[in-house]
Amino acid sequence: MWITSSSTAALTPTSVALGNFDGLHLGHRQVVQPILNRSRGSSSATVSETDQSWHSQAGTDENWESEHPATWDNDSAALLESSQNRLNFDGSIVQIKAEGNSLSGRNSAAGDRLYGTVVTFDPHPQEFFTGQPKKLLTPLAEKVELLAAMGVEQLVLLPFDRELAALTAAEFVEEILVRQLQASRISVGVDFRFGRGRAGTAVDLQSIASGYGIDVALVPLHNGDEGDRISSSAIREGLASGDLTRANKLLGRPYSLVGPVVGGQRLGRTIGFPTANIELPPEKFLPCFGVYAVRVSVKDGGPIIKKDESSSYKWENPQSLIRDRSSNLSFINGVMNVGRRPTVNGLQLTVEVHLLDWSGDLYGQILSASLIEFLRPEQKFASLDALKNQIEVDCDVARKVLAANG
Repeated sequence: MWITSSSTAALTPTSVALGNFDGLHLGHRQVVQPILNRSRGSSSATVSETDQSWHSQAGTDENWESEHPATWDNDSAALLESSQNRLNFDGSIVQIKAEGNSLSGRNSAAGDRLYGTVVTFDPHPQEFFTGQPKKLLTPLAEKVELLAAMGVEQLVLLPFDRELAALTAAEFVEEILVRQLQASRISVGVDFRFGRGRAGTAVDLQSIASGYGIDVALVPLHNGDEGDRISSSAIREGLASGDLTRANKLLGRPYSLVGPVVGGQRLGRTIGFPTANIELPPEKFLPCFGVYAVRVSVKDGGPIIKKDESSSYKWENPQSLIRDRSSNLSFINGVMNVGRRPTVNGLQLTVEVHLLDWSGDLYGQILSASLIEFLRPEQKFASLDALKNQIEVDCDVARKVLAANG
């Protein structure tokens, strides 16, 4: 997978899915699907076995795509093997270059071969206009992994600044999509807005692009099982209110908290429930404080992507973005607490997970905790003994919940 924050460094020509894609929920996936370089009708890869089981339980409207076609007949093309990736840096441009294959140069030598490309904005436009940091459902490292698992070959992070915000809709199409990305196909949601003052609509994009001979697929809005419109805002509302079932259904997978295990106060160990403290990216959106039944995968390293003060990206553990999944996933049931630990007068926000029926050293490992069910809000107990008794109850409930969820 090739990642760049400069559209002039993108691999071209492209087939582009355009949007913010925070959360990469079911609706977003319908927008991305048309630009993937695979035969029509083939299903996209899932991110993990946890996601596969979730899809079978929650359902993802298997007939939706056939009822609302927004795809083209794609040329067959081999996807970039992640094992050939390495990280390279060029100033603020983050690139992942492949050697020994057709992706090692900017322009394609494969004739009409198009690179399946997701184009998004960094920072999020809302963050740019308000000046306030925006909490994200999928920070960059998570978004990269999800997109790569779908088969996306390239991610272009357009720096959202005054210059980009000032472009009219027509200028954006001509400068970014036509001249720099050499787009031949574009996919957007029907509610997509772009250009100065968000004046351009998806229909405007289709009209402007047609003048350059570019096909534009307008993907209909996607609703959940209960008629809810699938959106990042609706998912945030579900997570913030403790309605994890709704949030997970709209996502199409369990919401996950991902990060390295760091040292803590080891309070859990003293009461018989050792926990792993997960350090999350500061921009990660947190669900409501409380206790969750979770499934945890222990990852073999992998990249940690952090944004510095200059908005460039720093990569730690520069290894292949998507490693061998058979060795990368080892699911363990657990109980997670998100909050400030009021029983011990805690002030610092912590994310701690106790792994059920498991012991070992996890320091330095990267954990991905998939939130399966919200068990209870965080509360303050009169004593550590009372807290211990409640944790025992939480563990018993979590075992039953996780057993029922396969």
